[in-house]
Amino acid sequence: MDRAALIERRLRAALAPTSLEIADDSRLHAGHAGAQSGGGHFSVTIVSPRFRGQTTIGRHRMVYEALGELMQKDIHALRITALTPEES
Repeated sequence: MDRAALIERRLRAALAPTSLEIADDSRLHAGHAGAQSGGGHFSVTIVSPRFRGQTTIGRHRMVYEALGELMQKDIHALRITALTPEES
């Protein structure tokens, strides 16, 4: 399974999003020192009712927690846009 599919599976299971978009931006960072370790660069836009009452930092922590060890080896950089349904 590719990394984007793994990211999607983890986020859907943990955060039950009403909307989820994942972009693999790795090709834009070819040659970047951090990319040499094999970790990819991704952008995630996620809308979930579970973000209600959470600060931006709290929302990002929820995403990082859902991704677990993927953040240590498969993902080098992650740009997150995390919204509630009311904000989308």
